[in-house]
Amino acid sequence: MPFQGQLVLNDAASTANTLIDTFLWVYILLLFVYVLLSWVRLPYTVWVRRLTEFLRDVCEPYLRIFRRILPPLGPLDLSPVVALLALIALMRVVDALFAHYS
Repeated sequence: MPFQGQLVLNDAASTANTLIDTFLWVYILLLFVYVLLSWVRLPYTVWVRRLTEFLRDVCEPYLRIFRRILPPLGPLDLSPVVALLALIALMRVVDALFAHYS
């Protein structure tokens, strides 16, 4: 029977893993919406402008990292694809690290 401290550690690790996974999934969703909104032209309203500015402020700093690394391919921007793959890989690494405590 595991002692009380081990149970608390397992619970804290599980909670931290869930928090990190949820944050990464939300950020993946925000990146996906940002990319989709960049492909379509929406009618101007204050709310749409606020939404696109929020998404730009949240997503662009992360995407800029990959735009500096990847060479330009004409009109094709592969930085969102690489950024999403990096987030998914990070999620798997975090899950593997926390699997030890589960």
